Amino acid sequence: MALEHNRDRHDPAIARHLADRITRTNKRPIRLMEVCGTHTVSIFRSGIRSLLPDTVSLLSGPGCPVCVTAQKEIDAFIKLTREPDTMVATFGDLIRVPGSGSSLQREKADGADVRIVYSTFDALALARQHPDKRVVFLGVGFETTAPTVAAAILAASQEGLKNFFVISAHKIVPPALTALATGKINIDGFLLPGHVSVIIGVDAYRPFFKAHQVPCVVAGFEPTDLLQGIAMLVDQIEAGAPALENAYARAVTDAGNVKAVEVMQQVFEVADADWRGIGTIASSGLAIREAYAAFDALNAFDITMQPVPEPKGCACGEILTGVKIPPQCPLYKTVCNPMAPVGPCMVSSEGTCAAYYRYHSTNKI
Repeated sequence: MALEHNRDRHDPAIARHLADRITRTNKRPIRLMEVCGTHTVSIFRSGIRSLLPDTVSLLSGPGCPVCVTAQKEIDAFIKLTREPDTMVATFGDLIRVPGSGSSLQREKADGADVRIVYSTFDALALARQHPDKRVVFLGVGFETTAPTVAAAILAASQEGLKNFFVISAHKIVPPALTALATGKINIDGFLLPGHVSVIIGVDAYRPFFKAHQVPCVVAGFEPTDLLQGIAMLVDQIEAGAPALENAYARAVTDAGNVKAVEVMQQVFEVADADWRGIGTIASSGLAIREAYAAFDALNAFDITMQPVPEPKGCACGEILTGVKIPPQCPLYKTVCNPMAPVGPCMVSSEGTCAAYYRYHSTNKI
C-alpha cells in the first residue's frame, strides 16, 4: 500500500511499524539496490540503515547522473571550454568533477567562460544575452532532465537562435537495470527511482521485469516512503513472488508524463551510451536527432570523444555497480575527499562516496 497522505509520510509510528515489519518478515540475507542517487542520500540522512536487520543489505546503484558520466565525456566538456568565443553552461555538480588533466572549475579559474545555471532555460537566456558567443549547455542527466533540455532546443529552433548548442550525455535508466541484473553481483530486488518514474511511468520497466523477474518497487523519498518500498521488496522476496509495484502512486502513474516523453522523443533518439563503471550499454543514451543537428555541439565543434582510463586507484565504477562500498576504495578518505575529489562519486551531491563521507559516523554501514 502506498503512503498517500502527508501525515503518514512523516509519522514516526508508521516508520517504526514498517521497520518492525521488515525485521519480522525477513528470514534470510538479501541484497537490495536503490538505483537513485537521491534515494541514496535520503537513506543515509534519515538513518534507515540503522533500522534494518543485518540480513538486509542496501547497495547504491548508478543513479547519480554526474557519477555515471564517462571520463571521455568529462574530457570533452573540458575541451569545449578552450574553444574561442565559447561559453559553457553547466549544472553545479559537474564543475568540480576531475577530467584526465583538468576540471571545469580549473578551466574557469584559468579564464574560461564557464557559467553555473539552474535550468536549461538559463543557458538559453545566456545565448540570447550574448549573441557574440557560442553557448554550449552540458546535457547530463536521466529522463528527469532530458525533457527540459529537449524543450530548450525546441525553443531555440523556433526562435532561430544560431548560437545555442547542447552536448548530450544523457542516459536512460531501464537498460541499465538489465546490465545490473546480469552483472557481477546478485541483486535480489531494485528500489526504482521516483523522479525518473514520474516522467517515464511504471510501464517503462515492464519489459525489464518480464525478462528478468527481479522484484521491483518504485519508491518516494521520505523515510516512510523508502521503508515502505523496502518492506514491499522483502515481502516479494520472502513469498517468492516477484512483482513490479508502485509505492509512489501520489506522483507516479503507469503511463508517466506523456507530454514530457513526447517532447524528449521529438528531439532525441535512443543511442548506445558509455556508463562509468559499466561500459557501453546498448540503447541507453539519448542523441540529438538529425532534424535538430544544428544545435548539436558535436557537429558544431571539432570535439571527439576518445576512450580514456579511469583515475588510477579510483573505485567509482565498482561502487556504482554495487561491487564495492566506498570504504573499500583505497583512495577513500585518504587522497580522495570532498575538498580534493579523485572521482565523481565524491563530488556530486548525489554521489555514494559523498554520502558515506558525510553520514557514515551516524549510520550502520
